[in-house]
Amino acid sequence: MDLGLNGKVVFLTGGSGGIGATTARMLGEEGARVALTYRDGRDAAEKVAADIEGGGGTAMVVRYDLTDPVSIRAAVSQVITDWGGIDVLVACASTAGAPGRHGVPFQQVPIEKWRTELHEVEGQFHTVRDVLPTMKERGGGRIVLLSASLVRHGRAGNEGYVAAKSAIHGLSRTLATELVTDGILCNVVAPGPTVTDRLLREQLPDDLAAEVRHAGPARAREILDRKLPHLRFSTPEEVARVVCFFGSWANGNVTGDVVYVAGGR
Repeated sequence: MDLGLNGKVVFLTGGSGGIGATTARMLGEEGARVALTYRDGRDAAEKVAADIEGGGGTAMVVRYDLTDPVSIRAAVSQVITDWGGIDVLVACASTAGAPGRHGVPFQQVPIEKWRTELHEVEGQFHTVRDVLPTMKERGGGRIVLLSASLVRHGRAGNEGYVAAKSAIHGLSRTLATELVTDGILCNVVAPGPTVTDRLLREQLPDDLAAEVRHAGPARAREILDRKLPHLRFSTPEEVARVVCFFGSWANGNVTGDVVYVAGGR
């Protein structure tokens, strides 16, 4: 299926690892020009860009800090200056971090932790607002915001994380109703547990994380599905395929929706 992405300019935040990096590579394979961002991991981002270019695609890396409106505007401006505009925004960057294995009781959550996690919504607000003028000038676009499947059922001790991700759903739904007449479609992709370095580092018990790392990526999900049968783990590729569709012109009229890539959770 032709996704209609050949030559389109994609601004992808959080592209140095995990789902973002996998999505960036996949978009590059579809012929998109991919501007992928990093905050601290420049070397990792440049490796992803090199992979895209090694496969015949076009990529650049741009520093971007979701907590800093000046950094956001500078990153968007650089892409527009270098490539003439932006057609697709894929927002993978997050300030909320990963949901913890052992959350702090709600009444003990430091207010600064709450504010840091909720600050993600403000960062997404600035990012979308800075990208919209160029999309409108180009006659349309696609916006894909990444959330998490935890918004459906919550998790004790992770109220800030879940609240931040839930707010992204409301932002997307409102943007969809306003922007559809401009030819801009906005959707949310909400992954469940996904086999990434972050999951192994921050969310699994140490012994299980060590076993998965020793087995290697090819067998990671097999082990996790066996050890934790109540979960259905996704691969980054499974999430990235959904993101690529909603960020493409193969998606002609789906907007304001949320798709959960979470094995039924």
